[in-house]
Amino acid sequence: MELETYYYNNRIVKAFLYATIFWATVGFFAGLVIALMLFYPEFPEFLLGNKLRNSQGIMGFGRWRMLHTSTTVFAFVGNVIFTGSYYSLQRLLKTRIFSDSLSWIHFWGWQIFILSTWITFLLGINTSKEYAEHEWPIDILIFFIWIVYGINMIGSILKRKIKHLYVSVWFFLGTWVAVAMLHIFNNLELPISLISFKSYSIYAGVQDALMQWWYGHNAVAFILTTPILGLMYYFVPKASNQPIFSYKLSIIHFWSLIFIYIWAGPHHLMYTSLPNWAQMLGTIFSIMLIAPSWGGMLNGLLTLRGAWKKVKKDPILKFFAVGITCYGMATFEGPMLATKTLNSIGHFTDWVIAHVHLGTLGWNGFMAFGIIYWLTQKLWNTKLYSILLANIHFFLGILGIILYVFPMYFGSVLQSEMWKKFNPDGTLTYKNFLDTVLSIIPFYKIRFIGGIIYFIGFILMIYNIVKTIKKGYFLNDEFFQGIPFYDNSHNNKNEKFHSWLEQRPIQLTILSFIAVAIGGFIEIIPTLVIKSNVPTINSVKPYKALELEGRDLFVREGCNACHSAQVRPFRDEVVRYGEYSKAGEFVYDHPFLWGSKRTGPDLAREGGKNPNSWHYKHMHNPRSTSPGSIMPRYPWLIYNKLDRSNTEKKIKAMIKLGVPYTSVDIKNLNHDMDFQANKIVSDIYNEYPEIKKEIDLQKVKEKEKFIPLEKREVIALISYLQRLGIDIKS
Repeated sequence: MELETYYYNNRIVKAFLYATIFWATVGFFAGLVIALMLFYPEFPEFLLGNKLRNSQGIMGFGRWRMLHTSTTVFAFVGNVIFTGSYYSLQRLLKTRIFSDSLSWIHFWGWQIFILSTWITFLLGINTSKEYAEHEWPIDILIFFIWIVYGINMIGSILKRKIKHLYVSVWFFLGTWVAVAMLHIFNNLELPISLISFKSYSIYAGVQDALMQWWYGHNAVAFILTTPILGLMYYFVPKASNQPIFSYKLSIIHFWSLIFIYIWAGPHHLMYTSLPNWAQMLGTIFSIMLIAPSWGGMLNGLLTLRGAWKKVKKDPILKFFAVGITCYGMATFEGPMLATKTLNSIGHFTDWVIAHVHLGTLGWNGFMAFGIIYWLTQKLWNTKLYSILLANIHFFLGILGIILYVFPMYFGSVLQSEMWKKFNPDGTLTYKNFLDTVLSIIPFYKIRFIGGIIYFIGFILMIYNIVKTIKKGYFLNDEFFQGIPFYDNSHNNKNEKFHSWLEQRPIQLTILSFIAVAIGGFIEIIPTLVIKSNVPTINSVKPYKALELEGRDLFVREGCNACHSAQVRPFRDEVVRYGEYSKAGEFVYDHPFLWGSKRTGPDLAREGGKNPNSWHYKHMHNPRSTSPGSIMPRYPWLIYNKLDRSNTEKKIKAMIKLGVPYTSVDIKNLNHDMDFQANKIVSDIYNEYPEIKKEIDLQKVKEKEKFIPLEKREVIALISYLQRLGIDIKS
């Protein structure tokens, strides 16, 4: 049959490659900022000085943490996925990408989504749900762009010039299906109005927690893992000039991984108020995950079995080999952390941070660097500018990871042991939570140094890439030849099922959806529909209007990034915080705010522990109440006027979600808010008269611009903090 001439679209690959490098720089920088703030909380004051009070929280730790995670996950890793998939799909399918127009809509839409994330998060517009903090208009934008990507990918598959779908294509399809499902169900939220960014999750408490970590864990699975495995199956054989070690193993790897992974989310909620049966399922399937994960790791490493001499000389293969090894280490560590013994030590500590960064810096980062180096040479038809610089980058990257990860391991075990230590008389040895934080600050400093070293290596890579590009020439439309179509009418009776399936993308996609949907539905539906899973507690009442506004401020500032709100049934936690948490406490919490890290103490029983004036001073300057505290200051809360314009809409939205507010609550809304605020201010003035003198001076100085203390944001936040745990205590 006569060959016809076609052209691959390299422009879109180049665009995503540039975006990957740009957003990686931004994401790594944001990570360094929050790593610095963990031992130098005065950093925002150093930058802004007296303007901090008017900054509206633009340098708030919680906001920058969200920016860091979202940028590294969706901007850095997301863009490298699209870079690699647009390049590899065209070559694996022997066809130009389905639509150049859709490709550019996808590219610019994704960059607009990331830019809008930065704008909204800096402004405090977020939902608090980890890896899914984007508010509802951005969630819709993400879904639209993801559909565009899917159409472009599936369209390319349908017009391919060969029958067979290589394993990389399966992983791309599985990723697309799973992420779409996860995104839709986790981000079902009710906006308070169509002209407001503010929304509330339709799920509450335990149900919301399960849904979030079903998404949160599998965002790691289907954004940070499966598509990178698809890239591994393409780029490692290409770079090493070796065939994949075992095609049969890749089949087992793919189906077992996407089926098992989806069940493991509840291991993020061990010892919490989640029903025990769900926790147990999370543990069982997490341990089962070791088999398919290590199957993929071994398949990748053994692909290099005949090229180890080449690995010594080629920095690209070095990055791939270490990246795959980090994948194996992280996917062994994760299941181990899902066991109850290790979870009781590691949960809420920096062990989890170390685990995540072993994956992102080692697995995602090193695989991305190898792909960037390899693609730059291919796209610009040249050799790498400097092998030496690439090798230096490699060793700096390894050193950075070691100095980042291992101090976090040591610090987490030390802090966890300090939390649990008792004196012979039965009292806590370290009753003050802050003592345990101060003990691990040296590890935070070492981690920061590790991050800088890793970042320096990355900067060297950028220089190397720029110099490589300058000495090469780019081909926008790469020439290739192929047959115009293939004959699919011929059926081989002896053909095995999977060989048959690999030629049918629609059936493959449907089966992938079924595989990833089963586990989620089995875990989530009973929690949503069976009432006994979340027994009610009569003493638990909805938040008052001022408390609800305070809770929204807590979300706005990302406070749940550092403070958990879940007392586990451990002796030390009950002694330190109070009665352990129960599912019925959270039935009115839209969204849940259990948190995943204790940089500060748990707040589940915070109500009544400290006087109102203490909270006021703590927000103004945490070190005035807690010497040595690493919590940043929040002076804007002290001076900002509380916006009540949407309070009624918020109450009405909560009513739609099943929270039992009444028409009387709405009618008396402002009166009740004033009454509660005035009581808090009166307590503050009585407890600490100096504050009243300060406010009186402000009144004289600011005149008509003066905002009474009872009208300010800090009072609403105090009302929320003082409510926490009160219903259970009563």
